[in-house]
Amino acid sequence: MLEIHDLRKTYGDKTALDGVSFAVRPGEMFGFVGANGAGKTTTMRIVMGVLQADSGSVTWDGTPLGFPERRTFGYMPEERGLYQKMKVQEQIVYFGRLHGLSATAAARAAGDLVERLGLTERAGDAVEALSLGNQQRVQLAVALVHAPTALVLDEPFSGLDPLAVDALAEVLEERSNAGVPVIFSSHQLELVERMCDSVGIISAGRMVASGPVDELRSREGRRTLRVVVRGAVSDWAAGLPVTVEGDRQVLITSEGDEQAILRAAVQAGQVEHFGWEQPTLTEIFREAVA
Repeated sequence: MLEIHDLRKTYGDKTALDGVSFAVRPGEMFGFVGANGAGKTTTMRIVMGVLQADSGSVTWDGTPLGFPERRTFGYMPEERGLYQKMKVQEQIVYFGRLHGLSATAAARAAGDLVERLGLTERAGDAVEALSLGNQQRVQLAVALVHAPTALVLDEPFSGLDPLAVDALAEVLEERSNAGVPVIFSSHQLELVERMCDSVGIISAGRMVASGPVDELRSREGRRTLRVVVRGAVSDWAAGLPVTVEGDRQVLITSEGDEQAILRAAVQAGQVEHFGWEQPTLTEIFREAVA
């Protein structure tokens, strides 16, 4: 269990973090989302010991997180840190050795990641010869090579094509299924919604929403009723807002008696759709940071 409790950080008169708290359980995929400058990177740097918080704590299994524990983590920083002249496979092996792997184990892990992340044809190329997307894949391999006990990834999907996104998502899901807590930041909210068990939304240094994705989407007051009626007579919705799309009328509302609405819709025309819908993570994010 990785727990972040009441982190506070200021730079002069600017407050970067104002009481940030959340936890990532073993095997949980946690999406950390927020606008640019909201505090995501600062939080991750404090978790990894790159920055020191003014107050608050970071614990691992209930004890303060220190260097020995951080050494077992996989970290992908916002500013990538690859050696541009070094060849791809050699670089991954090198970082594996820095994490304490034997030469054989590092080579085996590097070979597996090169294949899994679609880098086989570029394994002998210098990093500087790669596209930004492929450099991103190498950086991810570096974070994963030592089979980390936790993963802290700052925008890992940035710059990746859809195939690379799928390959990385599969690797991360395997790690989480093996019990590794995974926290990653991303602006791709549809991807976060699809992959993550829980999410934390940060705005101006404060956590404005946090919890399991399904729970956040299903909280009272967030559901909306969507009704689509074809060939409906006018004014069937008793004053509720209806939009016209060709020969269909669409009602979206969180008010009214659903059974009364259904009866009116059936009498008005052909009901093509009737059901409650939950908001997307994008809609929840807009609501939370507004």
